[in-house]
Amino acid sequence: MSESTRVNGAAPVPVTLTMKDFKSDQEVRWCPGCGDYAILAAVQGFLPELGIAREKIVFLSGIGCSSRFPYYLNTYGMHSIHGRAPAIATGLSVTRPDLSVWVITGDGDALSIGGNHLIHALRRNVNLKILLFNNQIYGLTKGQYSPTSEAGKITKSTPAGSADAPFNPVSLALGAEASFVARTIDSDRRHLQSVLRAAAAHPGSALVEIYQNCNIFNDGAFEPLKDADTRDDFLLRLEHGRPLVFGAEGQWCVARTAGGFGLEVRPTEAVAEADIVVHDTGIADPSYAFALSRLPRPDLRHTPVGVFRDVPRPTYDDTVRQQVAEARIPVTSTPRQQLTALLHAGDTWTLT
Repeated sequence: MSESTRVNGAAPVPVTLTMKDFKSDQEVRWCPGCGDYAILAAVQGFLPELGIAREKIVFLSGIGCSSRFPYYLNTYGMHSIHGRAPAIATGLSVTRPDLSVWVITGDGDALSIGGNHLIHALRRNVNLKILLFNNQIYGLTKGQYSPTSEAGKITKSTPAGSADAPFNPVSLALGAEASFVARTIDSDRRHLQSVLRAAAAHPGSALVEIYQNCNIFNDGAFEPLKDADTRDDFLLRLEHGRPLVFGAEGQWCVARTAGGFGLEVRPTEAVAEADIVVHDTGIADPSYAFALSRLPRPDLRHTPVGVFRDVPRPTYDDTVRQQVAEARIPVTSTPRQQLTALLHAGDTWTLT
């Protein structure tokens, strides 16, 4: 039997399920070779670990290639409207604390038309698990540049090269005070599932950026992080409680900048062991995790993957439900009133 995981603050009844139980009868329709296939398989393989009945799990999505996800999972789900999945999921999470609510979105869906919905869900700390598939392109609409496309990106909509500065989704989430932020890669199933476990166990909002390859319109965008010849030197794997040392031979490390306001990558041999940063996901101030998110170079060198931040914070769901409960308390000598009395209170006028 799977070990049960907390659902929206409450422990569910453990159930025994397999990966097959989470496969729907719908034909999976993505381009052959799309990274979404790998993510789907990883999620289907992970969900049985929750020990939650399928009818207690909900996946909501917006618009885009990734947003077909709910069709392919044998759970409840909704393919909603462009960018608004976090808003719809917020209402569901607040009113149904017995559900495990997940949002599937892409870099265009979440960071363009849906930007405000994303940051407000994160700042409120709604009990949602948001999986943001980042392929740095608009795939469904056939290859326009997206909010995460690099400057100078030549696409159908930017034939002279993009003039925009791209968003860093992890930095954006941390700026919105997200209580859990992580990054992983579509092709690394073990790492992806480890991050999903951590996100599922976190009470509150969890933002997981997933680097996802679009082999039709932006093929190989993250290849240096996947290729066996380069990945060890490019990837900085974040593990709580372990020194930030990486490279095929451990030749790189993370240390604080001379001024003490940020982090930088230096040769390990040039840094005293005591000065190498030890990763801590529980630091209350998000500036440490934010500094980590700024380490990658344009060529993807020094890209951190793993959990950046995992801190406890009161959830929006619990706060709202507590307010509703208190509003229903009968009138006493205190200022609190019954909900019905509150709705009929205030100034009134009689029209003649």
